[in-house]
Amino acid sequence: MADQFAHFRSGVADRYEIERELGRGGMAVVFLALDRKHDRPVVLKVLRPEVSMTLGAHRFLREVRIAARLSHPHVVTLIDSDEIDGFLFSVMAYVEGESLRDRLVREGRLSLGAAMDIARQVASALDYAHSRDVVHRDVKPENILLCRSAAVVTDFGIARAISEATEGERLTDPGVAVGTSVYMSPEQASGELEVDGRSDVYALGCVLYELLTGEPPFSGRNHLAILAAKVKGELPGLRALGAAVPKGVERAIVRALAPERDDRFGSAGEFVAALEAAIPAGAVRGPSIAVLPFSNIGADPENEYLGDAIADEIIAALGRVRALQVAPRSASFAYKGQSRDIREIGKELEVSTVLEGSVRRAGRKLRITAQLIDVSNGYHLWSERYDRDMEDVFAIQDEIGRNITQALKVILSEEEQAAISRARTGDIEAYDYYLRGRQFFSQFRRKPLQFAREMFDRAIEIDPDYALAYAGLADCCSFQYMYWGFKPDDLETAETASRRALELAPELGEAHAARGLVLSLRAENEAARVEFETAIRLDPRLFEARYFYARTCFQEGRLEEAVRLFGEAANVREDYKARFFVAQSLAALGREGEAEAAYRQAFDVAARYLELNPDDAHAFSMGAVSLCRTGDKARGLEWAERAISLDPDDAGIAYNVACLFSLEGESDRAFASLRQAVEGGFARKDWFERDPDLDPIRDDARFKELLAAL
Repeated sequence: MADQFAHFRSGVADRYEIERELGRGGMAVVFLALDRKHDRPVVLKVLRPEVSMTLGAHRFLREVRIAARLSHPHVVTLIDSDEIDGFLFSVMAYVEGESLRDRLVREGRLSLGAAMDIARQVASALDYAHSRDVVHRDVKPENILLCRSAAVVTDFGIARAISEATEGERLTDPGVAVGTSVYMSPEQASGELEVDGRSDVYALGCVLYELLTGEPPFSGRNHLAILAAKVKGELPGLRALGAAVPKGVERAIVRALAPERDDRFGSAGEFVAALEAAIPAGAVRGPSIAVLPFSNIGADPENEYLGDAIADEIIAALGRVRALQVAPRSASFAYKGQSRDIREIGKELEVSTVLEGSVRRAGRKLRITAQLIDVSNGYHLWSERYDRDMEDVFAIQDEIGRNITQALKVILSEEEQAAISRARTGDIEAYDYYLRGRQFFSQFRRKPLQFAREMFDRAIEIDPDYALAYAGLADCCSFQYMYWGFKPDDLETAETASRRALELAPELGEAHAARGLVLSLRAENEAARVEFETAIRLDPRLFEARYFYARTCFQEGRLEEAVRLFGEAANVREDYKARFFVAQSLAALGREGEAEAAYRQAFDVAARYLELNPDDAHAFSMGAVSLCRTGDKARGLEWAERAISLDPDDAGIAYNVACLFSLEGESDRAFASLRQAVEGGFARKDWFERDPDLDPIRDDARFKELLAAL
């Protein structure tokens, strides 16, 4: 071995002093070296001469050059690459620690919490690379390094270069293929060169399976035997092998390991989101936080919205940090106005830290205080007071977000650092109107929606380049069109506003979600699907992207997808509407047992929401249906009457009440309410056709006439 690489050693001696060999494989030998110029340790990965000859310098250097553009906390930095005397090599940053393989050899298997920590960080690296059209192609424990509490992925670019040159040899050289065949997707293992990010999702699924069980999911005497097992999907159950995991975790891993790529998750982030959704709260270790609404301590009650808005912005920003678990807004806002011990609140919300604060506004002057508290002992991890002008509110929010991640020792990617600072306006007055618009929009009622539209219009008048305001305007108009009249002008305004939002901020998740909703209303469902999936990729914690997407799936009859997406939306933000539609979709699928449990959960969420918002007629109407679906007819009718009394002219309320009457066999009252809903503007034929609550009256001639009139 020393003789084979003697020329290489001498060829790089003026730049790198090779200290020792770190490891070797069928393709390359890895050395620890000293970078003489910068006086730092580096890693040299040198391809074996026979591999270099087959590969060729151009292909290798091209792929490594592409991968060298990646800059992410969970990706090992590629520093350099070159050819010396026929040897191709890359230079990477030295990561002090061990490989994931070393840890597996030492421990056998990992706990669910430890495995999820690693999966979350690797997924963050993969999603980042995939967004830049770089697919790893060789994700395995050997290529995941553990440095203190962080997992970093190495060898981006190298795997693709090697696979392109040696694809014909993979099936015949057991010394090369079997080592990585265990983690390859079926399409990659069978020789397809044009693989995409879903191959890396498959490999991550294999790695996670091994972390939890202590052995890889597929095995065989050679590459072909392993490939055959993968194509057949012969996957031993995790829990049958003794892994202590929830059923939902097992289902998510099985989906990640689907033989057909279209059946897998679309991204590594979606895979991790599904895993986290399946794990009971508090079961996964790692930093976690609840952000309480900031209290208004000024004299003007009109400024109450500002404290809520600041907390909302911080929740949204922190929610984009994959390594940080953030309590949903509905859970933390349930403590608004309560005088409770922070440690008790943290324990009830099952988080390790709580952020609380206050806001005082006097004209253009602003005072904000913020404290990050350790739930275990009540001590302050960080606190600050800001006495600034109103124009500085953006900088304050950003600074609070950064200080929280620093206090919790969370490593941020470039995207996550950028996500702490959202796409904002440069005009504080426009921002003020935008915040008020979002507060009204979240109430999801006819009059507040009209007020929200006015607020977004004013924000845009002040700042014609405010992308978030255009996205908000588009959403308002889309829902006004959908629920209140099918007015072409509303849809046209939504169309124009969503296009403008994308022109101004093509990387803004809200813009793509708004555009997807407009396209779905135009029945351009495939184009809408692309926009929704783009929004989810850009912002995995964006509630609207999954919620709007789920509604579209329900209307199209793609009920399994609707169940998944409504559930994911509810996990991002505990929302009574999303929970209700999970139950409704399950009922439409005929899964009555699951549907009843979901209706009970939807009612609980609606009841908690109504404690803070006792005038929300929609929550009462959906809660009413949930009560009837779970056998409490009398109380359900009481809630329905309360909904009607709160907002007798709302078409959405009339429709929900019609569903309740349908379920209870009161067909005359059901049709009277349905006609009121249609006259009020709610006339979604596709929704009428799918809604299981209308099944009891579906064969009635009046229903067929009503459907035909739509």
